[in-house]
Amino acid sequence: MLKTLGAQIKEFKLPSIITPMFMILEVVMEMVIPLLMASIIDDGIQKGDMNHVYMTGALMVLAALVGLFAGIMGGVFGSKASAGFARNLRKAMYENIQTFSFSNIDKFSTAGLVTRMTTDVTNLQNAYMMLLRMCFRAPFSLIIAMFMAFSISPRLASVYLVAVIILAVILISLMLPTMRYFNEVFKKYDDLNASVQENVSAIRVVKAYVREDYEKERFTKASRNLYKMFTKAEGILALANPIMNAAVYSCILLISWFGAQMIVVGDLSTGNLTSLLTYCMNILMNLLMLSMIFVMLTMSAASARRICEVLNEKADIVNPENPVMEVKDGGIVFDHVNFSYQRGSGEDVLKDINISINPGETIGIIGGTGSAKSSLVNLISRLYDVDEQTEVDANGTVISRHGVMVGGVDVRDYDLETLRNEVSVVLQKNVLFSGSILENLRWGDKNATEEECIRACKLACADEFIQAMPEKYNTHIEQGGANVSGGQKQRLCIARALLKKPKVLILDDSTSAVDTATDAKIRKAFAEEIPGTTKLIIAQRISSVQNADRIIVMDAGRINGFGTHEELLANNEIYRDVYESQTGGGGDFDENGGEL
Repeated sequence: MLKTLGAQIKEFKLPSIITPMFMILEVVMEMVIPLLMASIIDDGIQKGDMNHVYMTGALMVLAALVGLFAGIMGGVFGSKASAGFARNLRKAMYENIQTFSFSNIDKFSTAGLVTRMTTDVTNLQNAYMMLLRMCFRAPFSLIIAMFMAFSISPRLASVYLVAVIILAVILISLMLPTMRYFNEVFKKYDDLNASVQENVSAIRVVKAYVREDYEKERFTKASRNLYKMFTKAEGILALANPIMNAAVYSCILLISWFGAQMIVVGDLSTGNLTSLLTYCMNILMNLLMLSMIFVMLTMSAASARRICEVLNEKADIVNPENPVMEVKDGGIVFDHVNFSYQRGSGEDVLKDINISINPGETIGIIGGTGSAKSSLVNLISRLYDVDEQTEVDANGTVISRHGVMVGGVDVRDYDLETLRNEVSVVLQKNVLFSGSILENLRWGDKNATEEECIRACKLACADEFIQAMPEKYNTHIEQGGANVSGGQKQRLCIARALLKKPKVLILDDSTSAVDTATDAKIRKAFAEEIPGTTKLIIAQRISSVQNADRIIVMDAGRINGFGTHEELLANNEIYRDVYESQTGGGGDFDENGGEL
């Protein structure tokens, strides 16, 4: 873990080294001042030597100014180092998340990732600042103060030593229970963030169903749980202050009592007693500071583990050593493919899929909810990898490897960027980003001209509603596409996919929110304008797939039927039942544009 986090210091190594040096200089100046004060009292005031008072006083002012400068510079460089460390952590996590496959993303909740990149990184930033400044300052100051105290009076300094040992035991006994609470706190943060994120993103649904009170109670519960955990931890830590104050005042009383007796018999000067009292406060305050450092490090340790989970997560899907950089055509072959989301679980989502699709074909895919339609197409662009299956000969040499092939090449042999540029996917959950319509479309091709964007939108039947908007293609889209309808969002996502000019186009239930007439227009445009592109259309409506070249019927992760509309009507019971249930009432009301 330390190696993983330490790698993110990078260009901030110099400030990280300079900060402790300034803090040590500040401590040295603080330790010199009590000695100078003792000299003023013993050698100046008591002897009536005002020159000595002035000279020593000037040295005290100089030491204070040097200490002040060292403290300021320690703060400046410490802030630079800790802020840079936090920046690098966020950048490293974000960049690593971008490499994740779908299976990697499945391991983390969205709210958990947000908490890691915000709250957890902030905790580590504060801890690193504390580490650079206080973790060097407090122990160094405590040790030097103890040394100086023993050099003045070992007898009185032993009072410090006993107090330090007792306080250390008490503080450690207080700190240990808090560790368990802080380890749980950040899990509660995830719950709180999840509640907020879900409520805000679905605020329209919440209001439509009048569920504000329910959501308030849900948020209150998550917030209350977080409050309780912090209260328990802070309640234990709150005992540290009164214990520390009791120790400080006890030490002052004991040192004053014994010191006064030693002054009377001549074993100690008044100036040295003043110095000892100063060192007493310094030692005990630094011990309290160490306890606070321990708390901060305890909190940050939980955050550090969560951050390292993200940083150390390795992408399941990576480029091969010598990737194929060109996809020849849109032909697709599933060669006895099995797939499970959790490998080794024994629960296959797809079972022995064995089909061949020709380049340029339009393939419909239909099946009930949970029949693994989306899982099937996700393997084509290698969003997930198939379960490894190989056949070997008697000598152990691999003679065949089952998997998914596009353009005659196993998808695991392609360069990922090349493959995904040629296999364009409109996912089941359509996502638009904040920005103009043109900016959203150019996710498909960042160099696309406005004319190319308009042509893609015409193919996706999106141009008509875009032209009706006040700013047309410069219209601003709110985050998540909140200011467009579901059907408009789907058509924009289809247009975005078309701009990639792919050899394979996958529509994962991407016309479910458009009327049947528009759906038919989109399919007709595909057939006429991109005949060479292999098109896979997942749909719930028979009308969306019945004109496809062939149709796949999925059932419980297996292919139940594969053929034309007519063949499946004649030979496939599932397809026939779906067809009859959807057309028995006269078909979709909008298949003729809403005319009856």
